Amino acid sequence: AAVGSNTALINLLTNLFVGLSIGSNVLTARYYGAKQEKDLKETVHTSMMLSIYSGILLTVIGVVAARQILTWMQAPEEVIGLAELYLRIYFVGMTATMIYNFGSAILRAIGDTKRPLYYLLAAGVVNVVLNLFFVIVCRLGVAGVAIATVISQTISAFLVVRCLMKEQGAIRLELKELRIEKDKLMRILQIGLPAGFQGIVFSLSNVVIQSAINSFGSIAVAGNSAAANIEGFVYMAMNAFYQAAISFTSQNVGARRYDRVQPIMIRSVMCAAVTGLVLGNLSYLLGNTLLGIYSSSAPVIAEGMKRLAVICTTCAFCGVMDTMVGVLRGLGYSIVPMIVSLVGACLLRIVWIATIFQIDAFHTPTVVYLSYPVTWFITMLAHIACYIFIMKHIKKELPNESLIGERQSS
Repeated sequence: AAVGSNTALINLLTNLFVGLSIGSNVLTARYYGAKQEKDLKETVHTSMMLSIYSGILLTVIGVVAARQILTWMQAPEEVIGLAELYLRIYFVGMTATMIYNFGSAILRAIGDTKRPLYYLLAAGVVNVVLNLFFVIVCRLGVAGVAIATVISQTISAFLVVRCLMKEQGAIRLELKELRIEKDKLMRILQIGLPAGFQGIVFSLSNVVIQSAINSFGSIAVAGNSAAANIEGFVYMAMNAFYQAAISFTSQNVGARRYDRVQPIMIRSVMCAAVTGLVLGNLSYLLGNTLLGIYSSSAPVIAEGMKRLAVICTTCAFCGVMDTMVGVLRGLGYSIVPMIVSLVGACLLRIVWIATIFQIDAFHTPTVVYLSYPVTWFITMLAHIACYIFIMKHIKKELPNESLIGERQSS
């Protein structure tokens, strides 16, 4: 419960900077597709320097403000001390986390998704082993979990930096070249800040939801946390197609092959939807067994099943919604999906908690969870409408390029 009560808060504090890594991804992919090597090199070094500054800032915020923010979130009294301890240690490793996020974004931008996976897999294995060692052998409890996480984050950061330093050509990282290029920073911010701000507001809405769940006590918090961990596997599987949509769309925009955007969108959306339908519903059908991995308590498992029943069965909407955002950002439109998401997914979710959830008959965890599929579906439809409008605008502005691309494809 102590670790799980931090999830929404950690996302709140990190999402702005994770959004900036999306800006790095889009800009890197665009210069890579356009074969502009000087701009590509400057983007790589600006991105990695930005990751270091971001990590240091997050460490200061997380360590200094942990207790106060947890108090604002109404964390249960019996877990707030452990939650604070976990949070302070976790944020010590934030620089490593940011370095990995930005470095892997650069590799994904050029189509290399395998090595970031290998590095994260290696760090994940270390994390699991150290969790068992620190918690079971050393009996460090929550502190052991946090320390294991920091060590694994450091390993993933080291591996991705080592990889970039061994690359050839414009994407090669040279430590002596690390600096902020103002024009590249501004372009990264132009794309990344709206994405990051969207992530922050999303997290704020999730903090509101976490606070609502906290009001039902530690058993509900533990069940919610266990279910959220299971959903994380499904979400990350769908999120892969969001990442692919950003990179492929950006590369083809750089190469001015706008005729390829529609096929990229269709395939990405279909992959995300099928992944969500299959893995989401399997997670629900096997829910009792999967939740049993996290807890042997029947009440905790029962609380977790309430969340899985609502969210896992409908998470395909989330996959399609996010993938459409990826296509729009790849096209260079970051503010439009931000506004749509803020209104459709975030504001409506907060309104739901402030109105429907406050009615006595609907004051249940299930009603809290229902805010997710309702807002996913509405926002998904809005993103699709935005995509149709933007593509019509692009075809009017660039009719020659579109026609050339279509003839080449033929």
